Amino acid sequence: MFKLLEGLIASLAADGNAAEPMAENQLHLATAALLVEVASIDRQFDPQEWASLHRLLKQECQLNDDDAKSLIEEAQQASGKATSLYEFTQHINQLCDYDQKLSLVKGLWKIAYADGNLDKYEEHIIRRIADLIHVSHRDFIQEKIKVRDENQHNES
Repeated sequence: MFKLLEGLIASLAADGNAAEPMAENQLHLATAALLVEVASIDRQFDPQEWASLHRLLKQECQLNDDDAKSLIEEAQQASGKATSLYEFTQHINQLCDYDQKLSLVKGLWKIAYADGNLDKYEEHIIRRIADLIHVSHRDFIQEKIKVRDENQHNES
């Protein structure tokens, strides 16, 4: 899904950068916070959205159950304290390439479709995030269609 963590870790390791754990933690938190924003924008953090978020973070961040749960809790707190999405998207812009950003947008769509209902507020916030991380409208729509079609296929 996001492959951003894998690419980031590989590039930092190649550079011998001592800030790797800090950058990785910032990226994990920024990613989780943006996913939480989508999951909670409609004022309902449904069990399906929580389970999808938990699964995505475990898989993409290579976390165990407890660490994924802790990251979600930390992301919820950070999201609640944040004054704007920029606090999270700046880390994505600094640490990710375009393909990694596309992967993040796909993850955002997965969370939005997790409960089987795409809310207008979910779509709006994903559009805002995509704009802030400089993902084209065309790619934003393509990722939406991919996830929607995957969801419809899985339901049948």
